[in-house]
This record gives sequence, C-alpha cells and structure tokens, in this order.
Amino acid sequence: MTAIHRHGIWMAQTGFARQIDIIAGRTDSFIQLQNFLRELPGLAEIVRRCRHDRLIVIAGKATQPLAGGAAPGDLIERGKMFDLTGQAVLVTGASGSIGGAIARALHRHGATVALAGTRTAALEALAQQLGDRTHVLTADLADPDAADKLARDAEAAMGKLDILVNNAGITRDNLALRMKDEDWQAVLDVNLTAAFRLTRAALRGMVRRRHGRIISIASVVGVTGNPGQANYAAAKAAMIGMTKSLAAEVATRGITVNCIAPGIIATAMTDKLNDDQKARILAQIPTARLGLPDDVAPAAVYLASAEAAYVTGQTLHVNGGMAM
Repeated sequence: MTAIHRHGIWMAQTGFARQIDIIAGRTDSFIQLQNFLRELPGLAEIVRRCRHDRLIVIAGKATQPLAGGAAPGDLIERGKMFDLTGQAVLVTGASGSIGGAIARALHRHGATVALAGTRTAALEALAQQLGDRTHVLTADLADPDAADKLARDAEAAMGKLDILVNNAGITRDNLALRMKDEDWQAVLDVNLTAAFRLTRAALRGMVRRRHGRIISIASVVGVTGNPGQANYAAAKAAMIGMTKSLAAEVATRGITVNCIAPGIIATAMTDKLNDDQKARILAQIPTARLGLPDDVAPAAVYLASAEAAYVTGQTLHVNGGMAM
C-alpha cells in the first residue's frame, strides 16, 4: 500500500477494483484540498464538503495510473484502520481497570485522551505512563454540576471533544428488601444521570461539528438482571434504552451513540472471591474464563473509529457468551 501525505491529508492507494470510496481527511483549507486533488493525474473527483471542515468526504475513481502504481479503477482509501489520530477523547472512570484499558487503547491508536475520575494520583500515574497527548481532569460525577464542568474542561484542554466514553460507575449492592433509598439513588445518580448530563454537554459541540462518538459502558446485568443489584441493573438497563433514543436523535448529525456491555471482568474485587465462588461464576461462561479489561478496550476502539460510522444505537456484548 502506498500512502500519500500532504497538507495534513492522508490517502492510500490499494489494489481493490472499485470505482468509489470515502476518504476522511483533516485540512484547514477546502481550496487547499481541491488543489491537492488536482495534482493527482487522472483523478475524476466528485467533492462534497461537510459543514465541519475537519471532515472532508471525497468520492472518486482513477481514470489513469496514479503515482505509486495504482491502476485505473483502483480504490483510493484511508491506509490505516481504526486510526484515531487527531481525535479528542474523554474517558470517565479512567483510574479503574476497564477505564484505564480503554484509555490506553484509544491513545495507542492515536487519540488525545483526557483522563477523568476522582483519584487524582492514579490518573496522573496513568498519564505519565501514556506520555504525550494526555490530560488529567478530576471530577466527582456525583455532584450535579460536575458533568457540565467536565465537558467544558475537556474541550478547553484539548480544543474539542470528539469521543466521550461514559465509564464511571459505582455499586451499592444489597437485596432489594434491605436496600436503602440512598444506595438506590447514589447508583442511579452516578451510573445513569451523570452519564446523561455529560452526554448532553458533549453533544453540543459534536452537533456543531457534525461529528462525534458517544460510547457508554453498560453491563451484562443490564440485560440479564442480577440478584442483589437491582439498582445497578436498573441503571445499566436504562443506559441501553437511553443510548437507543439518543442515537435516533443525532444520527443525521454524523454522531453515533452506542453501548458496550461487559460480562464479568477480572478486577481487584473478583480476585477476592474464593474457589467455590469462582467456579460457580465460570460455570455460567461458555469460554470458561473471566474477561479482562483488555477484552473490552478493543470494542471501544472500534466504536470510536471511522470504520463504525454506520453502527449506532447498538449494544456490543463482550461477555464470553454468558448472555447471547
């Protein structure tokens, strides 16, 4: 594959015989892009400009050999799948195991990542590990005003917000007959209401730019239920319904809204289970192992990418077959 890079635009030439495809490029000048295309001999282009200059969509075909050896009719496409270069991401709950894994994966694919959470030391340690293109933002999403401030802080730090990962969450487990009202409300406030508030705040800029990704971390128990977790299961089930509604509202604005529903993921909490407890859990999982945070992270990379532009309102299950 031969890549061409000029004026901040990445293009690649491959040997697939098709007539049209989409190229996503970043440029400060639409005229500059048109002039660049004219430099390619034999490119009969049809150019369509989106309202936001960051995304340029081009459909075209080569009518004679291009530089780099592409033959007439060859596909011109982006050269790297799941490339998040230039994308600005906010990950909540980034000091946790799943949030940290997602932040690492998105950063590894080129994104600039804002790490949000309540444990500043853990966030700073992760930022130091990742290096450049990271920002630490401390926020307690139990505070009703925190979501709007966090969205503003993320945009101020990175210049924009392209991708939001709603990962922050808490548990207050108990049987329903013993569950206190404050435990019910605390879980819904952080796991559902804060996610809605933060999504609403992030969408304002995304709608203006006509581009965005909202990814919310739900749970298998939002689909199956789980004894002792009526509050947590209710919040995660509501998150899935909220995601479908939001996806329908903003689909025409170039914004996708999706969920990831992890199964039982190995964490410090599961490490405390005894052998009998682990055996009972593993008996419910066809793959016969607990999931890992790194099993969840690639799902977030996919949903954040341009390759998932036609996927919205969906829940991607990552549970080893526990719920099918």
